[in-house]
Amino acid sequence: MTFESVLAERKAELSKKWAEMVLKTYPLETQKVWTRQRDRFQNPVGAAIIETTGELVEQLIDWQDAGKIAKSLDRLIRIRAVQDLTPSQALSFVFLLKKLLRDEFFKSMEKDGTLNELLRFEAKIDNLAMMSFDIYTKSRDEVFRFRVEEVKRSQSSLLRKAGLVVDVTTEDSVD
Repeated sequence: MTFESVLAERKAELSKKWAEMVLKTYPLETQKVWTRQRDRFQNPVGAAIIETTGELVEQLIDWQDAGKIAKSLDRLIRIRAVQDLTPSQALSFVFLLKKLLRDEFFKSMEKDGTLNELLRFEAKIDNLAMMSFDIYTKSRDEVFRFRVEEVKRSQSSLLRKAGLVVDVTTEDSVD
C-alpha cells in the first residue's frame, strides 16, 4: 500500500485536523467563532478554511492539476493576505500540514522503513509552499493597489467637496 493510498483513506480525518491547526493560528476569540459556527453564510471564512484544506489534501495526493491546486491555494491565501498577519504567519498553514503528517506517520514509517515515502510526499508540500509564496505576493500587491486607489478616490472627493478642484471639460475649444 502506497503512502498516497493511506492518505486517501484518511483524507477526511487529516483535512479536518489540518483545518483545526489553521484555525488555531488565529486569536482565541476568532477561533471560537470560526470553529463553532459551521454555516458557510454566517461564517464564510471558517467554512472556506475547512473546505479548502479538504480540497488541498485531496489534490496533493494526486497532484494532477497544478492550476486546480493554485486555485484552492488562492482561496485560502486571499483570506490570510487581507488579515493583519506577517507573510510567514499567513503562509504557515502549508507547513502545518507537514507537521501534521510527521506527527501522524513519522514514527510508524521510520519503524517500517518507509520513511522515504513520507519525505517524497513532503516534496509536494514544499512545492505547495513555493506556489503559496507567489500567490501571496500577488494577493498582497492587489490589496495594496486597492488601498492606494481608495485613498486617491477619497482625496479627490474631499478636494472636490472643498471646492479646491474644478472639473474642466474640453467641449468648448478655444480657437
